[in-house]
Amino acid sequence: MFQKQIMMRRVLLSLAPIAAFSVWLYGPRALAVLAVGLGGAVLTEWLFERKKGGKVSEAVLVTGTLFSLSLPPATPLWIVLVGIVFAVSMAKEAYGGFGRNVFNPAIAGRLFIYISFAGALGASYYAPGGFGQAAGSLFGATDAVSAASPLALMRTGGSPELKDLLLGTRVSALGESSVILIALAAVYLLATKTAQWRLMLSTLGSAAALTLALYLAGVPRALPPQALLAGSLPFVAVFMATDPVSAPKKKGAQWAYGCLIGTAAVVIRSFSLFPEGTSFAVLLGNSFGPLFDRMASRAQTARAAKSPAGAGQAEATR
Repeated sequence: MFQKQIMMRRVLLSLAPIAAFSVWLYGPRALAVLAVGLGGAVLTEWLFERKKGGKVSEAVLVTGTLFSLSLPPATPLWIVLVGIVFAVSMAKEAYGGFGRNVFNPAIAGRLFIYISFAGALGASYYAPGGFGQAAGSLFGATDAVSAASPLALMRTGGSPELKDLLLGTRVSALGESSVILIALAAVYLLATKTAQWRLMLSTLGSAAALTLALYLAGVPRALPPQALLAGSLPFVAVFMATDPVSAPKKKGAQWAYGCLIGTAAVVIRSFSLFPEGTSFAVLLGNSFGPLFDRMASRAQTARAAKSPAGAGQAEATR
């Protein structure tokens, strides 16, 4: 039924511990969100591909998993379904299917529902707990809904425990809390050459540099350096910015692309009304990715023409 894609299987493998940890933190509710996200993704792509006689790509499993893990634990399941259907149909299949999409489907679906249902999603966070405790309800722990996120605490002068930020025992989206698990996933993806290190480094490095500069300069609303470990920045840098379809292919373009995402994310999360800026930043990067690739290609051609070997070859072809 599925089109075999080894790279996508590796991404799914790297996401498995993160998904399992989300189930430990939020119980059956995490399983419900993942089931709806994955089921909706597969069904939507199958409905499109069957008309063309094509197969469902394993990449759609990655889209469904990333989309689901980027959502608050108590997200209404009908909103999960609306978001994943939009992600696969409008951000992927509308462009012709796998390999042809301009925008990251998971990011596009996430932004669509965050803009359309901002109130419902903002009230869908609750404090994590061991399986069967505060997280044990299938429909979410309603008495703990709207718990403050680490970024919200930092904006009011609070300081979350570093241990909670690293381990992931904090309020967040389902799969974005554990920096340690995300870092281990990054090591695996880089070791297997599944993800491009330049994209990760430029995204995280540019975000870190701008965050530190704003904080040291005493800019109003600037977040402290530990904000780099909060929110969705590590998750997005490892899994979203490195999307092999929507990211640039040229080396120079990848540096520019990651820097655009990292700096845009910090600017949006620091100065806008949105609590996070990573999704908007990735969508912005997707828009400029093809341009960065063309600019890198032209620069490479110009350098080749100026080199002795290139000039000699050009003279010989006259």
